[in-house]
Amino acid sequence: MAGGRKQTGIRRSDRLFDLIQILRDGRLHTARQLAERVEVSERTIWRDMATLKASGVPVEGERGVGYMITAAITLPPVNLTMGELEALHLAVAILGEASDPELAKSAASLAAKIDAVLPENSGPPEAGWGFAVHPYAFADARAGFKHMPALRDGVREQKVLRVSYLSLSGEKTTRLVRPLQLNYWGRVWTLSVWCDLRGGFRTFRVDRIDNVIDTGATFKPEAGKTLADFIAYQTAQHPHD
Repeated sequence: MAGGRKQTGIRRSDRLFDLIQILRDGRLHTARQLAERVEVSERTIWRDMATLKASGVPVEGERGVGYMITAAITLPPVNLTMGELEALHLAVAILGEASDPELAKSAASLAAKIDAVLPENSGPPEAGWGFAVHPYAFADARAGFKHMPALRDGVREQKVLRVSYLSLSGEKTTRLVRPLQLNYWGRVWTLSVWCDLRGGFRTFRVDRIDNVIDTGATFKPEAGKTLADFIAYQTAQHPHD
């Protein structure tokens, strides 16, 4: 390959990713072969290999010999608790708002990969709120997290909460609710409740909750108002205030 030929229209980060994919086969690749594959000069390949090594990628080799990856770099399966998933979600949301466009794009890519491997939850809201289906702003996702401690506590301790909520139609209401369950749908958390105002079950998007107040009152399970009743109700319809 001619030493001066350069790849156009591809960012370096994308090229480095392509090189990693090539090297993952475990075979030895010369700088010339790699240069031809990604359409850059051999000198550029030498610099790229040095960058990958410095970044911790297990690349071995040298000029005139070739390069190969000597160990797997695919992450093993990881079991996450809901708290860990919440923390990861928040971190991705924050990075998605980064001023660095490459970092923001990487955060979006990571969110998509996470969403793709999450187990499907039964009875998702109509039309779905997954990352790929409903790509609303990361800032919106981050906004609701300030209420998560109070909501989790309400679910665990069966506390009656006063929740101020802005519906998708723009209507702001305040409800007394019995929090029953928090669910994650891929960048969107929802709160399922028994709503005293409506006299029925409702599901709120956490990012649209404006305020949460602990009323000091608690509730005991009552027939027709429990989580089991909500799940049975949800099989027929999926309300989303």
